[in-house]
Amino acid sequence: MSKSKGQTDMDRRTFMGLTVGAAATLVAPGVFLHSIAQAGDREQPVTDKVRWGMLVDTSKCANGCSACVDACKTENGLSNHGRPATDPTWIRKVKVRDNFTGRETNLPLMCQHCEFPPCVDVCPTGASFKRADGIVMVDRHVCIGCRYCMMACPYKARSFIHEDIEIKPTNAPRGKGCVESCNLCVHRLDNGQAMTACAEACAKAGHNALVFGDLKDPNSPVSQALKQLPSRQIRADLQLSTGVRYSGI
Repeated sequence: MSKSKGQTDMDRRTFMGLTVGAAATLVAPGVFLHSIAQAGDREQPVTDKVRWGMLVDTSKCANGCSACVDACKTENGLSNHGRPATDPTWIRKVKVRDNFTGRETNLPLMCQHCEFPPCVDVCPTGASFKRADGIVMVDRHVCIGCRYCMMACPYKARSFIHEDIEIKPTNAPRGKGCVESCNLCVHRLDNGQAMTACAEACAKAGHNALVFGDLKDPNSPVSQALKQLPSRQIRADLQLSTGVRYSGI
C-alpha cells in the first residue's frame, strides 16, 4: 500500500528529527569540551573602545639584555632548532647605528599591530585578521602557509613554522605549516591581565623599557608615557598607524 503525501511528510520530519538528535549526541561532547577549554576566557565581546599598544623607550633598553625575548619564547612555547633562519621569533632585538654620529640604539622589534595591516590585506583566506581592539592575529586553522603576509609585512615580524611542534601550550596554539607572530599576549588580556610577558620581564629586569596599555585610555601607563616622551612610528611614511611606538630613535 502506498503512503499518502501527509504520511510521507510526517515520516520525513520524524527522520530529520532523529538525524538531528543523533548529530547533537555526537557534537555535544565536543561542544562541552570546547566550553570547558574556554573557561576563564573573556565573557564580553571585543570592542573598539580599547586599542592595545606599546611604547618602547629605547634609552632604557639595555645592551645585551634578552629578557623580553626569553619571556616571549617561554610564554608561547617557542623553541629554537639551531637554525636561526627558520627558528620562530615573535620579538627580536635589533641594533641600529647612526652613520653620522656613531650612536647605537637597541631596538626590540615585533609585530607593530597596525591599524591598517598589510598582512591582513594580502591574506587570501582571512587567516590574518585584526581584532576590534587593534590586535593583529593569525588563525592557524585557516592559514594555508602561503606566506603572502610575511612578504607584505614591512617589519619582518612574522615567522613560518617549519618544524613539528613539541611544546604546545594551550594559551598559544601553534602548528607546522602556519605563519605566526606576536599577538600582544592576547590570552593574558582576555583573562583580565594588563601586562604582556615581554613588558613584565623587562620590568622585572629593572629596565622598564616596554610600556604597555590601552592607547585610548588617557590614564593608562602607555598613554601617560606617550605624553611625556616624544615618539615615532617605524616606517611612518607607510601610514599604517602602528600600535607600537618608539622613543629615542
